[in-house]
Amino acid sequence: MTSAHPDTAAPATAPTSEPRRVSHAVAIIGAGPAGLMAAEVLASRGIQVDLYDAMPSVGRKFLLAGRGGLNLTHSEPFERFVTRFAERTPALTDGLQAFGPDALREWTHGLGVDTFVGTSGRVFPTDMKAAPLLRAWLSRLRAAGVRLHARHRWQGWTPDGLLDIQGPHERLFVSAQATVLALGGGSWSRLGSDGRWLPWLTERGVDVAPLQPSNCGFDVAATRADVTGWSEHLRTRFAGQPIKPVALSFTDVNGQTDSKQGEFVVTDTGIEGSLVYAFSARIRERIARDGEATVHLNLLPAHSAETVLAETRRARGPRSLATHLKSRLGLQGLKMALLHEVLPTEVLQDPKALAEAIQHLPIKLKAARPMDEAISTAGGVRFEALDDGLMLRALPGVFCAGEMLDWEAPTGGYLLTATMATGRTAAEGVVRRLQGS
Repeated sequence: MTSAHPDTAAPATAPTSEPRRVSHAVAIIGAGPAGLMAAEVLASRGIQVDLYDAMPSVGRKFLLAGRGGLNLTHSEPFERFVTRFAERTPALTDGLQAFGPDALREWTHGLGVDTFVGTSGRVFPTDMKAAPLLRAWLSRLRAAGVRLHARHRWQGWTPDGLLDIQGPHERLFVSAQATVLALGGGSWSRLGSDGRWLPWLTERGVDVAPLQPSNCGFDVAATRADVTGWSEHLRTRFAGQPIKPVALSFTDVNGQTDSKQGEFVVTDTGIEGSLVYAFSARIRERIARDGEATVHLNLLPAHSAETVLAETRRARGPRSLATHLKSRLGLQGLKMALLHEVLPTEVLQDPKALAEAIQHLPIKLKAARPMDEAISTAGGVRFEALDDGLMLRALPGVFCAGEMLDWEAPTGGYLLTATMATGRTAAEGVVRRLQGS
């Protein structure tokens, strides 16, 4: 079988006209963390694995996600950890109990990579890099006999149920005793997660929820009647700058209000960043229902309401409002620009209304940024379409894992942990099926 080293770009040549038929024990489609983990579990049980990926090298999204520091998992207590998956917590709990944060750290140490817990509770490799871990992992997989096939794009099934795979030199029709699909969601298509698989599963009767952006930024609606989106002044002076410390509060479609402190970035069209990502699912749902969503910012989360009111009421003499707020409350730069961006003149001149707005500044959002810009996606194969081993009920012998499943979680190590846990769950399901057959 044609096989390309995952770290070597194979030359593109015209494929032969007649597909070649091959047979495998297990074929895994997608060499991200879920697919690699499934391959490891299966290979450890002595099962031959052929792992296909469309990209010239494997784990590309994994590497890019770790470029600023690979967030492996989170150190919070397990009981709290599993709640981060919201309504999908029941579906993921068993898999996370089998391979949760502690097990992932032990697995990482087994690859010769040490970890540490940051001040936020997030867990990182000691050197913060993804590449050494991936190299060690691939070395282990090759030693276990896993066959890696880069530049091999899955194109669905043939009419008689074979996997249709286009390689760099030829087209393959692959039969397998079991198949694991670990194809990712629909974000970062340039790295392989393009969601092209969705119609192929839908056509075969698989229950799939539409893909939507998750952990994403949002575009602002009109900040004032005469402005569409951010003003030119805000865009040219402050786009790309972080705002911190700040607290964001939001009321979801169920009427539940939540508030978190952190930071985010003002973009050319709206807002994005970790604090926004923490609310992205609920903001997205509110926009879908109402056409827009309003978040409120506390620009001075360390100050009491009484202190802020006392300072806005304080006589400022000949000083400008901007100079007064900078001197008395430390408000300046982007925070001051946001007040001028959102508030009408009469509020800026009213000490009580201004004090309230400083700690409850409304920002209206009209749309999530495009899915391909999102860190992850919601939607995918619904768990109701799967058995306990993540096998598709409509397609016996075909298993699904990773981000292509219908779940979402905030950033902070939750995404990677659950992705790898589902890879293990799917592999265990394959083992049981092969043993049973």
